[in-house]
Amino acid sequence: QVQLVESGGGLVQPGGSLRLSCAASGATLDDYAIGWFRQAPEKEREGVSCISMRDTSTYYANSVKGRFTISRDNAKNTVYLQMNSLRPEDTANYYCAAVHYSRDYYCLGGHYYGMDFWGKGTLVTVSS
Repeated sequence: QVQLVESGGGLVQPGGSLRLSCAASGATLDDYAIGWFRQAPEKEREGVSCISMRDTSTYYANSVKGRFTISRDNAKNTVYLQMNSLRPEDTANYYCAAVHYSRDYYCLGGHYYGMDFWGKGTLVTVSS
């Protein structure tokens, strides 16, 4: 069982930056792919980014390419999402989730279904 805890959300002005963290416990993340997903009010949850903990594979949604960067620290069992040039449409609850590497295609395809473990989320609000 993997427990995931997100942190780093908050209120930021358009054009600003935030770094989200996803800290894992209960298991090593070496055998998982970790993804960031977001859900805005009355919208479907969508994949934002994903990283394999076993190799360098990553995924970014088209809407965040060039602005967001996902990274990992295997020693700290933590995944980060650096978000730059934030826009009001980035406002959402951001969740991290883990899936075993044998099914990492869910994560690396940006699909929220099929993920094994979820955190409770952190709210990001982009507003002036």
